[in-house]
Amino acid sequence: MTWSTRQLAELAGTTLKTVRHYHKLGLLEEPERAPSGYKRYDVRHLVRLMGIRRLTDLGVPLSDIPTVAAADARSTEILRALDAELAANIERQQHMRRQLAAILQDGASLDLPADFGAAAATLPRAQQDLLVAYSSVLTPTAMSVIRDQYARPRDEVAEEFEHLPADAPEDVRRRLAAHLAAEVRAQRADHSFITDLDAASRRNGKLTRSVVTQALITFYNEAQLGVLRHLHDLLEQEADGGADGDGRDGKGEQDHSGDPDPHRVTPGATG
Repeated sequence: MTWSTRQLAELAGTTLKTVRHYHKLGLLEEPERAPSGYKRYDVRHLVRLMGIRRLTDLGVPLSDIPTVAAADARSTEILRALDAELAANIERQQHMRRQLAAILQDGASLDLPADFGAAAATLPRAQQDLLVAYSSVLTPTAMSVIRDQYARPRDEVAEEFEHLPADAPEDVRRRLAAHLAAEVRAQRADHSFITDLDAASRRNGKLTRSVVTQALITFYNEAQLGVLRHLHDLLEQEADGGADGDGRDGKGEQDHSGDPDPHRVTPGATG
């Protein structure tokens, strides 16, 4: 009592093409042929084919099936490695589902880095783009600090900075810088590493500074950049022991030279 290739494939729940492929790989033994030339499969072929199907359903690569089927010394190692890979895939998929849930249920933005949730979803688009750029160079720890800042209710100063018009007058820029300086001092007290861009970076220092600098210049308008320059001056004067509280140097003159220094102004300063 024998079966044709088509019948064998049907019994095993697979296809003619698959059976022929297993023959080509040497996984399935060629059967005897009838005088007419047609293949004649018996129950041994069916059991072997069902075993191959079982292992492929478990995710065992075709190249490892002979080893696993033979139950030799490496079969357990192969199966443990497969189990670890499946566990990692499950964790990755669960992480993806959590992110999708945040988007679907909490209103989180698709554009923001993972795990920012809905906290920063209401930010202006430029601020969101800034966070995306930061996520390419900052460590997960640094990004979590920034995320926690945005998770807190934003005060009037942060809101004013985020929506500051490009033509905001100089006195407004100085006032905002003075208020933000207090936030940076708190950051330095709680998270000293984030004020050092090299310590907060997971990339080459030069590359990180180029990303942060370009992001600031691209996504902040001239008034916001002016606030950051004043903020930089205040922090420099405090570091030198000569702060006078208004962003001026020891001669009473304001220094507007250069762009905001990303090495000293932490990316989360305006959070």
